[in-house]
Amino acid sequence: MTFRPLAGAAELDLFRRLPYLLDDELADDLAQGHRRPEWMWVALDGERLLARAAWWGRLGAGVPSHLDILDVDDALPPDVRVDVGADLLRTAMAATLTPGTALPEYGRYVPPGWREEPAVRAGVEVRMAVAERTGAQFFVERLRMEWRPGTPIPAPAGAPAARLAFRPPRDEAEIVALMTDALTGTLDAHSRADLTRMPPEAVARTHFEDELARYTSPRAWWRVAVLPATGEPVGFVLPAHNGYNPIIAYLAVLPAHRGRGRIDEILAEGTRVLAAADAPRIRAATDLGNTPMAAAFHRAGYANFGREIVMTWP
Repeated sequence: MTFRPLAGAAELDLFRRLPYLLDDELADDLAQGHRRPEWMWVALDGERLLARAAWWGRLGAGVPSHLDILDVDDALPPDVRVDVGADLLRTAMAATLTPGTALPEYGRYVPPGWREEPAVRAGVEVRMAVAERTGAQFFVERLRMEWRPGTPIPAPAGAPAARLAFRPPRDEAEIVALMTDALTGTLDAHSRADLTRMPPEAVARTHFEDELARYTSPRAWWRVAVLPATGEPVGFVLPAHNGYNPIIAYLAVLPAHRGRGRIDEILAEGTRVLAAADAPRIRAATDLGNTPMAAAFHRAGYANFGREIVMTWP
C-alpha cells in the first residue's frame, strides 16, 4: 500500500474516484490556491484508490485551515476501512501540518436525515472513527440552511413605530464592539470554546480579522439594526459572499434586546439585501443546539438542506 500526495492537478481524476459533494470545486480550488497538491493525499493499492484526505486553506495563508475531505472505499470491510483511513490520515498530517501548532478541524457535510439512512450513517460513522483513531473528538453538529429566490421574505411585524431601522456600520471598530457584546450568552459552540481561551473582545477581533475581513463582497451590504427613536443598536447582520455562495456571515441580537422577536426583522433585512443583489441562493449555518437561531431561519423561509459534523483535535 502506498500513501502519497498528488503529483499535481493532472491526478484529479484519480483523487475523484471516491465521490463527495465537494469534488466539483476541486479544480477551481487548486487554480485559485485554496488547495495544493501536497495537501491532497491518497492511499493506493496498485491502481486502486482506497482512501483520500485533503485540506482547504485561505488565500495567501500558506497553511491549510480545514480538513474537509476524508474518504475511504466503502467496499472495504468496516475495520479495514478505519485502519487504512487512519494510517493515511496520520501519514498526511505528519507531512502536511506544522508540529506544535493547532490542528485544523475536520468538517464533513452530511444529509439532513443521515442518522435515519443505515448506509449513509455507516459511512459517516466510519469517517468519524478514522478521525477519532488519530485523536480527534466530536465537537458540534451544524445545520446548513438555504433560501431560494421566490421564497417570500417576511415583512416586519407590529406597528411601524415599533419596527427597527437599519444603517451601515460606522466602521470596523463598531462591528467588533457589537460582536463583543453579542458574545454574552452565546449558544455558538465555536464562540463558547474560544471564550475559554480569550476575553470576549479578543474572540470578536480574531473572528473578524480571520473570517469577516477577508470577504471581498461589498461592506455596503452590512447592516446595524437600531431603535428608530433613539438610534440604540439592537443587533446586526453581515450579508456577504464567501467565494462560493452568498451567505449570512454573521447575525446577532444584542443581549439587552433578546427575547422580543427582533431576530426575525434582522434576518429578513440581511436576506433582503442579498435578494436585491440577485443572489441565486443564500446559505447560512447554525449549531444544531442553537434552537432559537434555527427557528428564526425556518420562519424566514430557509430550508435545512444538510448538516455538518465538526471534529477537533485537542
